[in-house]
Amino acid sequence: MELEVRHLRVLCAIADTGSLHKAARELGMAQPSLSTQLRRIEHALGGQLFARERTGCRPTPLGRAVLSRARPLVAELSALVREARSAAARAAGGPNLRIGATASRAIPGWLRRLRAGPSGREPTLQMDVSANALLRMAAAGQLDVAFVHEVEGTPLRVPPELDVRVLVEREPQFVMIAADHPAAAHPVVRLGDLAADRWMVDATVDGEWDALCRVFRNAGLDPFMLHGDYLTASSLVASGEVVTVSQPSSRARPELVIRPLEGDPIGVRLLLAARSEAEADAVFPQLEEAYWEVAWEAPAYREWLRRTHTPPGAEAPSPREEEMPFLRAEVTNL
Repeated sequence: MELEVRHLRVLCAIADTGSLHKAARELGMAQPSLSTQLRRIEHALGGQLFARERTGCRPTPLGRAVLSRARPLVAELSALVREARSAAARAAGGPNLRIGATASRAIPGWLRRLRAGPSGREPTLQMDVSANALLRMAAAGQLDVAFVHEVEGTPLRVPPELDVRVLVEREPQFVMIAADHPAAAHPVVRLGDLAADRWMVDATVDGEWDALCRVFRNAGLDPFMLHGDYLTASSLVASGEVVTVSQPSSRARPELVIRPLEGDPIGVRLLLAARSEAEADAVFPQLEEAYWEVAWEAPAYREWLRRTHTPPGAEAPSPREEEMPFLRAEVTNL
């Protein structure tokens, strides 16, 4: 059997969900079919990729090595398909909604809602680690809207011609650590408990490196920091090599966990920038709904929201019903 991209998607789904049953549901397959396909993939690669345990599936050392190569390939193919569809839409003369964004788990749900809407405009996506670069592109007319995050203490350079709306005034940044890290046993992690760890930080993200250095300095800590992208960081976290900053809505995996930091020392502001108020009106409600959906799906973030914002004794509503008036977006001219 020759390995195909669909097989890599299967491996990523099993690793992300930690369960054959959940992965089958996510992929729209019957579990016996998925189990058979996994056995065929393992046979083709010459070894066991996942250890089947009573509590789920955990990648073996071979599995982790394969996944570290599979994830970028799957992401690249998805980008290729998106770009090809966008080019086809342009060639056909169809209107496009040009979206730029920094990384967020809300983006797939946002795009899905926009495509299901009545506007008839096909959303196209351009990702960039630099929020400032995306804002410049929006101001230059190369993008219609930009969804970006502003690291606390490092204001973005927002062109005056852009209309800016605040999705979340301060989103706490959590940490991603290996599941067998001593700090993983605690629901909230103290920064000092990670002082002896190596921190991997993407210095190309506007303000991220400086912000983390500032936080460590204020805490009287001086941990070892190294440059690296967050895709690489997540693989190294799983093996216990590094720890890293994480968005609170990030998805935990069997080999790694997401935890809030005591006192929430690291924060970002989430912004939507558009060339006109009408353009922002057309996309902001869908972004807001998509964001809170993934926020409430993430166990660590959901617990943080309940602990810090839900009134005592109140039942936390479902993601689709929650209006969260304490974080309602405001129209802001920066």
